[in-house]
Amino acid sequence: MKMLKATIFVILLASVAGCNFLDYDESTDLKKEDVFSNFDRSKSFLTNIYSYLPSGFNSIDGAMRASASDNAEEIWELSNVQKFNDGSWSAIQTLDASWGQMYAGIRAVNQFLVEIEGQTFPERQYNNDYDQLMEQFELYPYEARFLRAYFYFELLKRYGSVPLVTDVLTPEDANNVQQASFNEVLRFIIDETDAVSQVLPVSYSSITNNETGRVTRGAAMALKARALLYAASALNNPGDDMQMWEEAALASKALIDSSWYTLEANYDNIVNNYTGTELILGRRLGNSNSFERSNFPIGFEGASPGTSPTQNLVNSYEMQSSGQGINEPGSGYNPNNPYEGRDPRLSSTVMYNGSTWKGTTLEIWNGGLHGPPQERATKTGYYLKKYVREDINLDPTNTTSKEHTWVLFRYGEVLLNYAEAMNEVFGPENDGGMGMTARQAVNMIRARSDMPDFPGGLTKEEFREKLRNERRVELAFEDHRFWDIRRWKIGDQTTDIYGVKITKEVDDSFTYEQKLVEQRVFEDKMYRYPLPQSELFNNANLQQNSGW
Repeated sequence: MKMLKATIFVILLASVAGCNFLDYDESTDLKKEDVFSNFDRSKSFLTNIYSYLPSGFNSIDGAMRASASDNAEEIWELSNVQKFNDGSWSAIQTLDASWGQMYAGIRAVNQFLVEIEGQTFPERQYNNDYDQLMEQFELYPYEARFLRAYFYFELLKRYGSVPLVTDVLTPEDANNVQQASFNEVLRFIIDETDAVSQVLPVSYSSITNNETGRVTRGAAMALKARALLYAASALNNPGDDMQMWEEAALASKALIDSSWYTLEANYDNIVNNYTGTELILGRRLGNSNSFERSNFPIGFEGASPGTSPTQNLVNSYEMQSSGQGINEPGSGYNPNNPYEGRDPRLSSTVMYNGSTWKGTTLEIWNGGLHGPPQERATKTGYYLKKYVREDINLDPTNTTSKEHTWVLFRYGEVLLNYAEAMNEVFGPENDGGMGMTARQAVNMIRARSDMPDFPGGLTKEEFREKLRNERRVELAFEDHRFWDIRRWKIGDQTTDIYGVKITKEVDDSFTYEQKLVEQRVFEDKMYRYPLPQSELFNNANLQQNSGW
């Protein structure tokens, strides 16, 4: 953050690592009161809480969560992400450490809110910048409360029912808490986002130091809109209560009407761009090249690729001229030249045979420089492009690193959230008095990529199907598909994973043959995560999710 730099004290790390009180740490000779009575240390403590915000860069044992959806297949077969796909994950092997991480972040927030109350930092009151420091400090509790609400949303979408803790607990108390219902946790998130959005600034441009990366009013509103959308979806709204959909639509529309954000003119500028006009909140990471090492195509110096986009995903990109799916009559699709004339977002997201990368034309055909049977070659005939920085060099004689920004919320998602909720309540072309229809909202997204408008006259069901495809394409590899599959309850439709076998013919033409790469396991219990068995051992009050 100007960058919200993480000058983190060992004492601060100790405070959020578990259920032990921050009383004293010999490594720093600091007591709890020494931390929170000092402005800079208090600020660093809050900055460290930001580090619990998730990022999707290889977040599951060196792999993207997308490889546990039908958007991707992980090349490294021993990665634990494959356990999502073969059904071998369990309460003992949960794969995702979010339970412990999110509750560590929550406890840090709870402690921060208790300890900073009433602090005035008298040692700084005669400094010329005292008023400016206090202006920042007055926002800190609201930033912390947003972070806690975000952490609870991360738990809610995984587990459904979780303990709702807003106090600093002793270890004994922590091991006796009971779960709150989904609706109780949801209401907490909504109430908190409503409260903090009344205080948080739209931007920090007028706040001392003009720091970027901190949570804003827009971030709070975006979290509310997403939480309500998830709550209205089939997994959490089996009775299809229209009021829930309408609340989700209203929450998204409030952010749309604010006019604080606009779509990036170029889809390629959405990710790794912390100054973008579309970004509402991102997780900013320092200079690195590990994501590139894990995703440069095989055949490039330093590459050990992992994420293989699937043919399932590639098939979802429509034809640009007609706006039709590739299997629709008259779409214009040519199976002998399958990537020509497609939605431009395809070439921004996926590297395919004939793509150019770092000045080299990719040869992903069998026997090509970047294809099988080379070790660690793509399983599906594709490599990941989105989020991968082409300006990074992995040559050992001239290795470079760059910063990365993981998108947590962006304006494009808000428009899609609104379109989905509006269609469920009012259908595609009735604005319900809101001033914007579902079709108008999605067409704003389409226009950015020079894609034709959604056709008029679609039924609610037809629009829903096409919009889900649009969401898949627009938000690919931003950690949405895995969760969308679950909230829509379509897991049984995502088990057959396809790739493409590419053969170079004697006349230098290519043939493309779709192939089955993997048949996955999906059971109803997998719509929720299992609570970690270790937590059940520690706390007899916790109830395991059904089926686990």
